[in-house]
Amino acid sequence: MKRAFDIVVSALLLLATAPILLVAAIAVRRSSPGPVIFRQVRIGQHGRPFNIFKFRTMRPATEPGREITVGQDNRITPIGAVLRKWKIDELPQLVNVLRGDMSLVGPRPDVPSYVARYPDELRRRVLSVRPGITDPASIKYRNENDLLAGQPDPERYYLDVIMPDKLALGAAYATRPTLTGDIRIILATLRTVVTDR
Repeated sequence: MKRAFDIVVSALLLLATAPILLVAAIAVRRSSPGPVIFRQVRIGQHGRPFNIFKFRTMRPATEPGREITVGQDNRITPIGAVLRKWKIDELPQLVNVLRGDMSLVGPRPDVPSYVARYPDELRRRVLSVRPGITDPASIKYRNENDLLAGQPDPERYYLDVIMPDKLALGAAYATRPTLTGDIRIILATLRTVVTDR
């Protein structure tokens, strides 16, 4: 049921947001040199790597740098900042959902270097389900970049404080995922994007 829901809803969303996708693609292309779509290896269900798709929001020469983005990161282009604010940069992940790499709702997929730091039991539980475009941790840490900007060592704070909490939330979700729960999370995500609360 969850997979069927993912396929139907992601296909409908791709059709509904096609004009936004087109405008965003043109804006990214004109804003700075480089590809429109940013691809990065993430770890999916059962530890399988896949390429996640996003609209490129950073300058290509610097994007492969550190793994986290902090505050008003100078790597982010002006158009990229707008796409990030409204989460438009995440829309290409609907293609990941159709391909079966991801689900609409599930623990956010991490890069291999961070997954390697997961405690064994949490890694097993979090990777037992498809990763998602959104999840409870995405809602709780919707302003993560600003939170990290206030830390003297942002990456250390992420690894020591934020990542363990995200893992706990992801493991709790993976233990009992339900379609009604997914719908609530999607609606809550839309509310936070629109109201920033």
